[in-house]
Amino acid sequence: MSPVDYVIIGHVCRDRTPAGPMFGGTAAYAGRTALAHGWRVGVITSTGPDWDPRPALDGAYLMNLPAERTTEFENVYTPEGRRQRVHGVAERLLPAAVPLEWRRPRVVHLGPIAGEVDPSLLEAFEGALRGVTPQGWMRAWDAQGQVYPQPWREAEWILPRADAVVFSEEDIQGDWETARRWARQTRILVVTQAARGATLFLDGLPHPIPAYPVEEVDPTGAGDVFAAAFFIRLWETRDPLAAARYAARVAALSVTRPGLEGTPRPEEIAAIRREMAF
Repeated sequence: MSPVDYVIIGHVCRDRTPAGPMFGGTAAYAGRTALAHGWRVGVITSTGPDWDPRPALDGAYLMNLPAERTTEFENVYTPEGRRQRVHGVAERLLPAAVPLEWRRPRVVHLGPIAGEVDPSLLEAFEGALRGVTPQGWMRAWDAQGQVYPQPWREAEWILPRADAVVFSEEDIQGDWETARRWARQTRILVVTQAARGATLFLDGLPHPIPAYPVEEVDPTGAGDVFAAAFFIRLWETRDPLAAARYAARVAALSVTRPGLEGTPRPEEIAAIRREMAF
């Protein structure tokens, strides 16, 4: 039996904020969400010597590849959307980094934030639900670190091999034609739409997923929380619509607190499950 249920692969980064450096990255938000579900979590990441990811993922197993630098982002939210700058990138994550005993989890989640996850990792796991959040393959940066969108070059290879794909409307710059094209290449694809909920494409057909109204404090990481909750519930039920509605409920909770504090707590997951009658 695998010692881990949920393997998340991606950099735990350092986010520059007005309040000081904070933990960030899909691996941190999704890993904590899976921990709150009572799942055993394995995280494959890379950081520099100045950034220890363990405090962000208490209770998870970590495989941390040493790097000269830590992946570091600066996020600025404006009425026109998020602007980002990257100040460093840690090591690339390859299949060789995966311990043999981690290769049969329930879910494997490829969560790049800076193009660091090798797509071939999708085929390194046996019998797992293969979840992908591709945002880190959909951006690049210039010599000054200013982040800009780029085409997802690996899409044609990854989409047919993934079991479920989640990204935001912002990640595709509102290009729904691209979203619909990708949805025809994979069975389950979700486009999250912040306070407007999400659209689930099932075999290419769209299904609206309503949002849960809450008072937003900080949207950071909400998409990663959604993705982890979605992959977990999809593994439990094999029902994409039920999984998407559940993920929307969990993600709504995440925006009511700042940063990693927004990730769900075990008692909140239990309460949501009771509320949704399962």
